[in-house]
Amino acid sequence: MSDPEVPVRRRLTADDRRRQLVGIGLAMIVEKPIQDLSLDDVAAEAGISRGLLFHYFATKTDFYLACVAAAGRRMLRNTAPDPALPGAEQAVETTRLMVEQIERRRGFYLALVHGHAVADPRVGEVMDSVRDGSTDRVVAALDVPARQRDVVRAWWAYTEDRALTWSAVPTGERPVPLSVLVEECVAALHALLAISP
Repeated sequence: MSDPEVPVRRRLTADDRRRQLVGIGLAMIVEKPIQDLSLDDVAAEAGISRGLLFHYFATKTDFYLACVAAAGRRMLRNTAPDPALPGAEQAVETTRLMVEQIERRRGFYLALVHGHAVADPRVGEVMDSVRDGSTDRVVAALDVPARQRDVVRAWWAYTEDRALTWSAVPTGERPVPLSVLVEECVAALHALLAISP
């Protein structure tokens, strides 16, 4: 008979262990910049040695990139609009969700956009995938012709910049509330689509 006080430990598969380590890394980078993330702390949280962590990720950069890629996937999940909404409302909702996401994780988002988190060109690929996913959502929601896809992608860069600038100002001092910022960004999108061929 086993003791109910002693937790049953099971050996994780390599994929499960990688997911666990990335999950721990993601939880930690909410509190600190990724470049300050301690692999010793990650390994300790997982109950493994630092050396064993390198069995799953060949280098510190590989681990950081896995965390950054997971953060990008999470960002896309967190900014997904309700598919039951009409297309125009989906565009508004995904814009609001992205602005809120940037506001909540401004430091991390800045590090991703400007590549300060990890000195590796693959970080840019993560941001490209987030922008591409966000672009595809708006294109589909508004039924934007394929020839105007680049307009929507460029508009996302504008929206990101507006969100970063807006979120840098203390809450009580912001020039416009969130709803107005979103409204202005979406109006800019419609104006760009109307004037582009």
